[in-house]
Amino acid sequence: MNPDKFAHQFARVVDELSDCTDMEKKGFFHEYRNSDPIPSSKVLEEIVELCRTLFFPGYYGRSSINRSTLAYNVGVQVEQLNHLLRSQVAAGLCFGGQMQEGDTLHATYLKAEEICTQLICKLPELRETLMTDVIAAYTGDPAAMSMGEVISCYPVIKALTNYRVAHELYELHVPLIPRMLAELAHSETGIDIHPGAKIGRYFTIDHGTGVVIGATCIIGNHVKLYQGVTLGAKSFPLDTEGNPIKGIPRHPIIEDDVVVYSNATILGRITIGRGATIGGNIWVTEDVPAGARLVQYRKQEPKE
Repeated sequence: MNPDKFAHQFARVVDELSDCTDMEKKGFFHEYRNSDPIPSSKVLEEIVELCRTLFFPGYYGRSSINRSTLAYNVGVQVEQLNHLLRSQVAAGLCFGGQMQEGDTLHATYLKAEEICTQLICKLPELRETLMTDVIAAYTGDPAAMSMGEVISCYPVIKALTNYRVAHELYELHVPLIPRMLAELAHSETGIDIHPGAKIGRYFTIDHGTGVVIGATCIIGNHVKLYQGVTLGAKSFPLDTEGNPIKGIPRHPIIEDDVVVYSNATILGRITIGRGATIGGNIWVTEDVPAGARLVQYRKQEPKE
């Protein structure tokens, strides 16, 4: 190829790719202010590891930890968590456009520090809830040999650790970072829990792969899901410009003591009543009464 011709074509491509005016209007280009922090998946992975270490010492992080060194290690880890989390929360605030025009980066970090303090103060409560999830996984699976096995190996505990931290940040109105934490767990475990979902205590997912829990789901206590379960939405209304209307409740409510077996699909803002059982491979789009048992209909063979 003629070098001059190639250079001309190359320059044209660069010019076209650099023209982001229309892309910016449509939300396909994000321009950072100078010195704004940028969200980092690598740093968020460190945050996840620190949280898991704080929630379940001895199973994650340093293997040499003991009672005499626990307080020291926890102090160091909380300080590290605060430092790393503050940078990511600040990045989320910048990315989400929550800072007003003229706000300094210092003001952003002050707000991020306030949010991080609120989250860190909730860590003991989050650990208590996660301990109930471990109990639910252990008692609900005859193959589980110990609590330690559940903590170390079961994907549901890894996914719920991310979810419970992400949900708190979501409730504190941090943009982007909660969803990134949720997607880290999704990639690691195959369990997709939106951080906006509300999930009670003693929750477990057996096996876990392929489970989807939507943003406006409400799940009670002592609920058990199996692999492949979808708690999703049906078609949603559009505004006058054809865009989906955000924020409306569109996912199921699962009351206490419900069991949903593998590959069941539950769609829309319906209620699965307390103590109900949903069989595998069932499509549910209407309310289910408390205590009901839904299974696939088996066609009766005609008598000869």
